[in-house]
This record gives sequence, structure tokens and C-alpha cells, in this order.
Amino acid sequence: MIRVFSSRLQWDSNPNPLSILLGKKRREGAAILDLTESNPTRAGLHYPAAEIIGALADPCVLNHDPQPRGLFSARQAVSEYYARRGVEVPPSRILLTASTSEAYSYLFKLLANPGDEILVPRPSYPLFDYLGAMESVNVRPYPLRYDGSWHIDFSALATAITPRTRALVVVNPNNPTGSFLKRAEWERLQTFGLPILSDEVFSDFALAPDPDRVPTLAGSNGVLIFAMSGLSKVAGLPQMKLGWIVAGGPGHETALEGLEWIADTFLSVSTPIQLALPRILAASGVVEEQIRTQTRANLDHLITQTMGSPCRCLTVEGGWYAALEVPRIHSEEDWVLHLLAQKDVLVQPGFFYDFEAEAFLVLSLLTPPVTFEHGVARILDAMTALT
Repeated sequence: MIRVFSSRLQWDSNPNPLSILLGKKRREGAAILDLTESNPTRAGLHYPAAEIIGALADPCVLNHDPQPRGLFSARQAVSEYYARRGVEVPPSRILLTASTSEAYSYLFKLLANPGDEILVPRPSYPLFDYLGAMESVNVRPYPLRYDGSWHIDFSALATAITPRTRALVVVNPNNPTGSFLKRAEWERLQTFGLPILSDEVFSDFALAPDPDRVPTLAGSNGVLIFAMSGLSKVAGLPQMKLGWIVAGGPGHETALEGLEWIADTFLSVSTPIQLALPRILAASGVVEEQIRTQTRANLDHLITQTMGSPCRCLTVEGGWYAALEVPRIHSEEDWVLHLLAQKDVLVQPGFFYDFEAEAFLVLSLLTPPVTFEHGVARILDAMTALT
């Protein structure tokens, strides 16, 4: 038989037990308490609608001015965003993309040949295997360990490096652990001499100050770095489809020339959103503060309610998620299916994020508070009844 599709498309179209049960519940009209909601436009937030709509109404959208790195006005807006965070990033070091996922695609193309390796943290967001496969790059994990707080296992990281390792990804703060990179960790990472891809989409959402934290690598110069972020999280606008890469460190000028060549091949970022970017970023603080308030309140509620219960909320420093350790009398899959079947509560199992051990559930702190509180109550009722 002639092979029709590329071997890069390594997807399994068969639904898993959770998606099958969820589909059945929805067809039956069940009122599901969805504690996995990560779409900010569905989180009950108030957006500065007039400002956003007005920003998209610029008549200059009728002109086509293809700039591979992105329009200067848009890159200047990103530069000013970093300036407000106390970091100096000139527009010349910024390249725009349609998303952080596209930024990864560009960087994998830039740094790796087919069969080369990229190191990624574990646990982490379950996207890297797919992104790597699309670029014919092998993704190898390095572990994060938990001992009351999360940290990089540097012994395991050193072992994971091979002659084909081309770069190392940090997610800062990590999704779903919510752990930030610390200064001592950053110093050690630089000793490996590898390019660093720093995914910082959640870096604006720290839950408390910490002087030991490295909030962004955008201003770093010790090694070749690529810091990534975008409107999806910064402004709570995933539908606007704009992200960016900030390059720095030795060789960043040459790296940007390569990225510009790649970007010129695709020219994916639309003119309307680039023109709107200055006004949207200037107004983003309204949504950011709501997200911070909502995630903090939900985390506080989760911590308070789980005290003295069979569950434990792991330490969260930032981001939109919390990991809940639950009794190991059942597997994560069994817990998740039980909660959906018996309590109409949807959560994600830890193995979705490559947690190495059982049993963890992952909850979105972005969930509207009333839904979150009722969902947590049902989770704890189920845990108490079965333990």
C-alpha cells in the first residue's frame, strides 16, 4: 500500500475514555463543572471592548507592508511592554510570530536538523512531542522534582544531554506546576552552553513576590537565549494570534537573521493585529489584574479547603494551574472518570502533563470562582467517601 501521509503526523484519532465519557455526558445534557477551563474569553472576565475594537479599526489595515520581523511599531510596543517590567529589549532583538507554538516551530527549524534533540521539562504542557515531530526533531525530557517546591534535577539533566542536543527549553513559570526558574538554577543552566528557549507566556502572573525568581530571560546575555510570549496570555486574547521571540546573548544577531529568513517564508502575522498591538498591550493591564485576582482567589480557596482532607495542593508560584495530589488508592484515570461519571466534575489527570508518579489531578485556576468552588467541594466529597 502506498503511504499517503507523512510520518511526522503521529496522532491517534481514537478517543480516550475521558473524551468518550465527556461526550456521552454532554449528549445527555449534564451540567458539567469544567475545572479545566483555560480559555480566558470564557472565564467571566471583563474586557476593555471599546479599546480593543477601536484598535482593530485602523484604516492602515488596507495597506500591505510585509516585514519579516514584524512592523516596527508592533515591535516597539513589545519593547515598551518589557520596559514596563524593568527590562531593556530594543525592537531590533524582537521578531513577531502568530503564536508561541509557531515561535517553537521557527526555533526548532533554526537550531536543529532532522534527528537532532531538544530537551524539555517534565512535567510540562503536552505539546512538545507534537511540535518536535512536525519538525522531525526528537524531544527528550529532563525532570523537575518536588520536595515542597519544584526544582530542576540537574543530575538527570546532565545525563539527558547527548552529542545531538541542540537546545534546552524552560517554561517559566512552568505549566502546570506553576514553578518559576530561580537565580541559582539559571546560573547552572548557563554552564551547559546550550541555547535556551524560555517560554514565558505565564510570567506576568506571579502569585506572590520572590527576589530569588528569574521572571524573564529577555534581558539575559550569558548564553544564546530566545524568550517567547504573546497576547494569548499577556492580554488574555488567544484569538488575536500574535506572539514574539526576543533573542539575546552570543550570536543572537546571526540567529535573528536566520529567523527573519524563516519568517519571510511564511509571513504569518496579520497586519491588523500588528497595527492594533500598541493599544492592546497598553490596555492589557485591565485583564491581567482580573486574571491575577481570580487565580489567587481560586488557589486560596483550594488550599483552605484541602487542609485536613485526603488531598494536598502542591506549591504554586504563578500561572493558571494547580496540581492536586490525591490518594493513590485509585489511578489518576480512575479518579478522573469517577469524578466525571458520579460528580459531573471535569479535571485533567497528571499523566496528561507527564507527571512521573501517581496520583495527581490538574485544575485550572482560571475557572470562574463559583464553578471552581462547587467543583472543589464535589472533588473533596468524592475523595472523603472513597478513602
